[in-house]
Amino acid sequence: MASRNPEQPNLLFILSDDQGSWAMGCAGNEEIRSPNLDRLAREGIRFDNFFCASPVCAPARASILTGRIPSQHGVHDFISMPHDQEGRPDLSVPASSIQFLAGMPTFTEQLAELGYTTSLSGKWHLGDSLQPRCGFKDWHPMPYGQSSYRKVPMVKDGDYSIVEDTYATDLFTDNALKFLDDQIDEDKPFCLNVHYTAPHRPWRREHHPEEVWDDYYDNCPFESTPGLDEPKPPGFQRYTFERPSSPGDDDAVDAEKRRQHLTGYYTSIQEMDRNIGRLLDWLEAQNLRNNTLVVFMSDNGMNMGHHGIWGKGNATWPQNLFDTSVKVPCIISRPGHVPENQVNTDLLSQYDWLPTILDYVGAGERVPDGLPGQSFAPLLAGETGVQRQSIFVFDEYGPVRMIRSQEWKLIWRYPAGAHELYNVAEEPEERVNLFGEPGYGERIDKLRQELDDWFEQYVDPQIDGSKLPITGYGQKDRAMVPGAFNYRFGK
Repeated sequence: MASRNPEQPNLLFILSDDQGSWAMGCAGNEEIRSPNLDRLAREGIRFDNFFCASPVCAPARASILTGRIPSQHGVHDFISMPHDQEGRPDLSVPASSIQFLAGMPTFTEQLAELGYTTSLSGKWHLGDSLQPRCGFKDWHPMPYGQSSYRKVPMVKDGDYSIVEDTYATDLFTDNALKFLDDQIDEDKPFCLNVHYTAPHRPWRREHHPEEVWDDYYDNCPFESTPGLDEPKPPGFQRYTFERPSSPGDDDAVDAEKRRQHLTGYYTSIQEMDRNIGRLLDWLEAQNLRNNTLVVFMSDNGMNMGHHGIWGKGNATWPQNLFDTSVKVPCIISRPGHVPENQVNTDLLSQYDWLPTILDYVGAGERVPDGLPGQSFAPLLAGETGVQRQSIFVFDEYGPVRMIRSQEWKLIWRYPAGAHELYNVAEEPEERVNLFGEPGYGERIDKLRQELDDWFEQYVDPQIDGSKLPITGYGQKDRAMVPGAFNYRFGK
C-alpha cells in the first residue's frame, strides 16, 4: 500500500451495540474473554470515564456522527422501523425514508471532503439507508436497530436483500475486509466504520456459535455481574429489554434465564472480539498499524442485572441515567503516536469525538460552530496537563438530563421530577439517592444552574427534548412533527 501522510492517518472506527463499559477484560472483568480489545488497550489509551450523549442507540449514534446533542440533531429515541418476516421495511412508516441527519455535517462527510475514502459496514439505524449517507462511499448497512445474528437484513445496490445463514458479526467484518483489500493500491487515506450489532440481543443459543457457548460461558459462574438479589431502584417501573408487554417483566428473570442472557451477551462480545482481531491482523500484515488510528467505542451502556434491571436507558420508566447506562467503553490506539497502555480518567463524551478527530487530522478549523464538544486530541498526542473548559459531562434522554462531575451527579426530570443526586466518588454504585436529604440544597442548586445554563447554550428550541413526549418507546418521524414518538402509555 502507498505510504500515508502521518498528519492524515487512516481511521478504523469500530462501534459496538449495547456494551457496558464493564464488559471487557481490560476493564477488570475476569470472566469475559476479549483478548483483542485487551490487546488494543495495551497498545493505546483506555478512557475509563467516557459517556454516551444519550443512553439509547439512535440518538447516541447521531451524536457520534454530528457532534451534536439530541436536542440539536432531533433524534431523541430509537428509530422505530418495523419490518416483515423477510426483513423488508414497512415503507408506510416515515422513518424508513427520512434522512434524519440531512444538512448536518458529520465527521465522515468532513473526512471525505479531506480526501478520505469512506466506508460503512454494519448497523445504520438512522433512517433512510437505500443510498449512501453522511459522506460514505462504500455502503453496506444493516438498516434496523437489531436483527437476527443468523438472518441479517442488508441493503445492497439500493434495495433490501437478505443474507441467509451468515453470522452477522462475521458478515460485517467480511465486508470491511473487502473494502480494505480494495485500498491496497490506493494513495488515499481511508475511514472505515465497522458498526457491529453485538452484543445487542437476541441472546438465545440458536443465534450464536455453539462451540463458544458450550466451551466456556455455559459453565461460567458470572460473578462479574450482579445476581438476582440485586436491589431494584425505588420509583422505577421496570421493563425487560426496553419494550415489554407489561411493567415488571424483569421479575421473571430467574436463574436459568439470567444464565441464558449472560451467556449470549458474553458470547456475542467474544465473537466480536475475534473479528476485531481479524481487522487488526490485516492492518499489521499491510504494515499499516502505525498509520491507522483505531477507535473502539459503544453506542450506549448496558445493565445486565445491574440495579436489578436488564437493559439501558429505556429499560425503566422513567428513563434512567445510571452510569451503567451512560458510560461506554472507549479505546484509542495508534502505536508510535498514541501513548500505550494508559488509562485516562478525564470526563469525556461522544459529543467530543467530532472535534477531536478533525483536530487530530489537522482540520480543526472545519469543526462547525455551536457544538458542545471539545477536542481531546492533545491527549492522543501524549500531552499532559491538558486543561479543558468544563469539569462536567452532560447527558439527556428526552425530559431526563444529567450533569456529572468526578464527584457528583445530578439527574433532573422535567417538569417536576423525580430527581436524583449521587456522590459517585464515595458511592459509585448509585444506590443512595441523596436528593431530598438535608444538607444538599445548595449543591443541588449549583448543579441545576450549571445544567440549565449548559443546555440553554446548545439546545435548538424546536427540538428541545425536555419539552417533547418521549417515553423510550421509539421515534417515528422528525422530532418537530406531531405524533413523532410512539406512546407507551394511554394506548
